[in-house]
Order: sequence, then structure tokens, then C-alpha cells
Amino acid sequence: MIGGSHPCFIIAEIGQNHQGDIEIAKKMIKMAKDCGADCAKFQKSELDHKFSKRALERPYKSIHSWGKTYGEHKRHLEFSHDQYMELKKHAEEVGIFFTASGMDEMAVEFLDELEVPFFKVASCDANNFPYLEKTAKKGRPMVVSTGMQSMETVRRVYQTVKEHNQNFTILQCTSAYPLDPKDVNLSVITEYQREFPDVPIGYSGHEQGLYITLAAVAMGAKVVERHVTLDKTWKGNDHEASLEPSELKELVRAIRLLEVAMGSPTKQMLPCEKNCHDKLGKSLVAKVAIPKGLALSLDMFAVKVGEPKGISPETMQQLVGKKLNVDVEADDSILANMIE
Repeated sequence: MIGGSHPCFIIAEIGQNHQGDIEIAKKMIKMAKDCGADCAKFQKSELDHKFSKRALERPYKSIHSWGKTYGEHKRHLEFSHDQYMELKKHAEEVGIFFTASGMDEMAVEFLDELEVPFFKVASCDANNFPYLEKTAKKGRPMVVSTGMQSMETVRRVYQTVKEHNQNFTILQCTSAYPLDPKDVNLSVITEYQREFPDVPIGYSGHEQGLYITLAAVAMGAKVVERHVTLDKTWKGNDHEASLEPSELKELVRAIRLLEVAMGSPTKQMLPCEKNCHDKLGKSLVAKVAIPKGLALSLDMFAVKVGEPKGISPETMQQLVGKKLNVDVEADDSILANMIE
């Protein structure tokens, strides 16, 4: 369950940080579970549907390249349908949710057949309205990232998905890797909460470190997604903006601690404060000797740590004009049973 009083849903975005090696992918699924994440997520593409022929044929000269062309590079990183079924089975054995971003409509078809618990819409498809409509009509819950989009577009995203599917969440996201803090714009979370009060709002972060994601949770993010890796020095564009296992574990621990600390919006004295209140809480004492029957005035009161504890100082205005039924010496506590 996502939203409301439910805990923040934490997605460990493995993406393609598995280097094209299914055994590494399995290790990363287990790592995500061991670190306390709720879901291990990948990126599924049907390359001929996601890219044009010329895009796949273009030379790809980069330290991060796995081939001479972009197509060779992407094919190296793309798992087959059978491998995805194997990974999903592994996740089930490990005990963690498994899903993937469907990077094109055919990939969504496959993920639907795979019966993933929810569809993840990557930022690059947030303004792909035919894709959004077809995906929403399938009826599975949706998580939509909104990097590279305007508020006007996100409003249209909300309307398009909402028409066909009530179960979705919108994530604030800035598509840069790694993300400079000045470009995070966590304030958009508040704006989304105002604009779309009937859906949970979350955060997909590409920054380095943990603090910004924790701030997003404190602002009410009900889903957080962070890229993860086993080694930030590995080849690949995403590793630098990813969390290593120790960082993911600490992020999950910190989020769960923060959720406990957020507590209740009702302000009141708590049972855990009683000892402090009994020891240091202040009350009314007589500033001067007050004889029985004399009308009380504010200049007769002082506020001190008294023994025994007397009347709360916040009620002193209500005592003006009333009388005591006993004589009270200077510096003695004024007790409720002394008031006529």
C-alpha cells in the first residue's frame, strides 16, 4: 500500500547497473532486499521499438560504451524475456517486489504478461500520451516520474492517467546524473501535493548522498526511488549517481527512523515528558504573603519551580478577582484547593 499513513515505499533502481550480467543482477536484487528496500526495479526495452534504426547504428565512443554502436551497447545491457522471468522468480524467492520501467509500448506489454506489481513510467515517457493511455488502461498501479516536464504537461499526465486508472503516484524528478542540489527543486513536491491531493506524491532522486531524499520524505514523499550499484567505479553513466549497499542500507534506516519521528500532528504533553514536567515544570507561587479572603491580582503571582507543584501559570489570568480560602506565605505554592 502506498500513500496515506502507510510507510514510504522505497524503490532500489538497479536499472542497467548490472553490466549486462544476470548473476550481478541477482546479487543486486538480494542486496536491495538485505538493505531494506521494498522493490528492486530494472529498465526493460524492446530496442527496435524504443529506438530508430539510425539511432541504434550511430557510433558510440565513450568510456561507458559496451559496443562500437549505440545498438551494440544497448543490446549488451538488455536482458531477454526468459532472463526477466528468471529475475522475477529470484526476487520472489528473496522476498522483494520486482518490476521494471517499460521503456516502450512493447516492453509494457511484456511486463504486463510478467505480472509485475506496478508499471514504472520513466521521465522520458511522461509526455508520451498514447503510451500513458495504453499503460493506464491495463489497470496495474503506476508510478510516473516527471523529469524534463513542465507543470502544464504534468497536469495533463494526471488527467490522462486518472481517466483510466485511479491507482498511480507522481514523482518529482530532475533528469541529470549526478544531480546538482540546486536543480533538485524539492518544492515541487509541495506543489504536486497541492495540485493533485488525491494521489500520493513521491521523489525520484539522482543526487549524491542521502540528505535530500530524507528531506523529500519529511515533506511527505510516499515513494522514493534511488539508483543503486555494487560499485560506483564500474563502467556506466548511472553509477556515479547511485548508492552503494552501505548507503542504501543507511538511507532505508534513516527513512524508517524519520517516519517514526514524524509522529502525530497533535501537539500535547506526552507521557514521556512527565518526569521532566514533574521535575522542572513551573507553576504559580505567591510573590508576597496573601491573606485569606483578599481578591487576587496578577502582581501577587510569581512563576517558579514550586514544591508541591501548584496551578499552571497559563491559567493565572483566570484567577484575578478570586480569593483564597487559606493564608499563603510568600514563595509558597498556590494550589487549586486553595481557591474559593
